[in-house]
Amino acid sequence: MPLVAYKDLPAFKRLQQEGRTVLPPDRAAQQDIREMHVGLLNMMPDTALQATERQFFRLVGESNQIAQFYMHPFTLPELPRGTEAKAYIEQYYESFEEIQAQGLDALIISGANVSQPELDKEPFWEPLQNVMDWAWDNVTSTVCSCLATHAVMQFRYGQKRTPRKQGKLWGVYEHRVIDRQHPVTEHMNTLFHAPHSRFNDISQTQFETAGMKILAQSEQAGVHMATSPDGFRLICFQGHPEYDTVSLLKEYKREVSLYTSGERSEYPSLPQNFFNDLSEVILEEYRNQIMSGNTGLEFPEVELTEQLDNTWRDSARSVIANWAGQVYQTTNVDRQKIFMDGVDPDDPLGLKG
Repeated sequence: MPLVAYKDLPAFKRLQQEGRTVLPPDRAAQQDIREMHVGLLNMMPDTALQATERQFFRLVGESNQIAQFYMHPFTLPELPRGTEAKAYIEQYYESFEEIQAQGLDALIISGANVSQPELDKEPFWEPLQNVMDWAWDNVTSTVCSCLATHAVMQFRYGQKRTPRKQGKLWGVYEHRVIDRQHPVTEHMNTLFHAPHSRFNDISQTQFETAGMKILAQSEQAGVHMATSPDGFRLICFQGHPEYDTVSLLKEYKREVSLYTSGERSEYPSLPQNFFNDLSEVILEEYRNQIMSGNTGLEFPEVELTEQLDNTWRDSARSVIANWAGQVYQTTNVDRQKIFMDGVDPDDPLGLKG
């Protein structure tokens, strides 16, 4: 399903340079193919704003080559932004009011950085809840990533996340598909990898108490993917299927920088199951140099990038392809309506029949 570059958004040019399929509007207009409109509520901080756009755009745009995807990025005004990010958002993003007026077929909600122990104390809490409530009444299906999953589990199902006793979970972990018959996991690898990066958990028991359907989980990382009780209205990830190959590397680099600048007291541990043996040797030597006082030493990002492997992209594409295909088959051609006529909102995929 190719993306349509219907506006002058830098992400489209970047994706074209990568060799991705992005249609110009005039060519899209000549194709007698159903279009789909997908919103992206991007809550990531300034430094990750555009990267997050590209990550989700790639997943959606590569799901298949039939329908045309119109991506509608927006954010929440309550999130703190710098001058450059504000200007970028003003130029390229839509407002939530515009999104509401035009309607969407599907919605993706990214993770976010938080500053408070309790999610409901964050300035974005009520605006995020407003978006999710609107989506429940107006959008066929919503994908939630990481913190967005924790937020919706709290205010819709009364299940609050808890801090991990073992500290931050981050790395790439093996997962197993629990429900192999579900249309969102059908035909994907039954054993696959996915990145995680979080300090908090929603447990398997909490998902089950909420009536959620668990689709995939990991012995180390817990539940990765689950759906709302109806099987489709919400697709919740605790991990980050959208991550690029370098995402965890850049996150680790940022944590090291916080240590060298005195903003964190302990040197960060390595993401698990991510770096190969050679990379770990390079990083151990770098750490020894930093601990010896050579804090001006340049982080070996280029050298490490050459050593990275991506073991999760195909499975992430498969899940999003299945999700987009089910949206295509159930959403109404009128963006102001949720489902096609005859689709049961409490069982949109016909799983209970």
